[in-house]
Amino acid sequence: MKSKKKKTTGFRLGYDRATQLQLHTLMLPGTVLMLLFSIVPLFGLLLAFKNYSVIEGIKGVFTSPWYGFQNFKVIFGNFDFKRMLVNTLGINLIGNLVNIVMAILFALFINEIARPKFKSFVQTVTYMPHFISWVVFGGIVITLLSGDGGLFNQILLKLGVIEQPIVFMADSKYFWAIAILSNLVKELGWSTILYTAAISGVDQELYEAADLDGASRVQKMRYVTLPCIKGTIVIMVIFAVAGIMNNNFDQLYVLQNSFNLEKSEVIDTYIYKVGLQQLQFGMAAAVNIFKSILAIILLTTANFVSNKLTDSGLF
Repeated sequence: MKSKKKKTTGFRLGYDRATQLQLHTLMLPGTVLMLLFSIVPLFGLLLAFKNYSVIEGIKGVFTSPWYGFQNFKVIFGNFDFKRMLVNTLGINLIGNLVNIVMAILFALFINEIARPKFKSFVQTVTYMPHFISWVVFGGIVITLLSGDGGLFNQILLKLGVIEQPIVFMADSKYFWAIAILSNLVKELGWSTILYTAAISGVDQELYEAADLDGASRVQKMRYVTLPCIKGTIVIMVIFAVAGIMNNNFDQLYVLQNSFNLEKSEVIDTYIYKVGLQQLQFGMAAAVNIFKSILAIILLTTANFVSNKLTDSGLF
């Protein structure tokens, strides 16, 4: 009796390469761009350990003398570094907390709009500020908060909240609130895209079952919608924690001035000033390495905590 040959399954490199040539060809430009702009520039991290100077000589990155950890010592020894770190973490922690909560609530609100045309109108209007550059949007914020004739000051004066106009942009104690709220106004609609997409994928039979049980709109949000989009929320929180060292540079640089520098100077603006304006590329690279290491630690920690508490995470 002849034995039946077992059907072989699995990945066969030669066969797949021949049959999926088009897919590999489509992927090639993206792969080349990733190598050029994401992998090759990593060699520039050597600057953090080199005594490299654009002004002094012709020596390149690889031929400059080794500097050890001196750049790191200079950065951590800077009396302003603690202040910059506090500003970076403070603005991002509070900002991410406010943005994530408001984005989820706003996505739930959009989902409750019954009329499709009005729903599309609300989404379009709230998405629009995202496409305005911070140079323009920041200028609008500065104008609204100006002491002489600023709309916000006029409203507060009319309501009797204040007696004299406040120059908000010249007082550092208001900067965190201004940065967080202005970013919320600009990015709220755009931040809801992933949440609204996740909500649209919720099984409608769950809502029908909730209706049969007499659940109110709030109860359906709490017991149906939120549990169904828990995975999306967890992923967004993990990404937010991992990127906690990255501020919105465009926003902070536009809103920053010499009067609010105590609360507006963050690591990203410091890197720009030291690296590009003062041409100290070694110190800028050292700060970037510090940020990257901290981001990896935060990412793995947030993912570990998420897996323990919610049984879901990135990996």
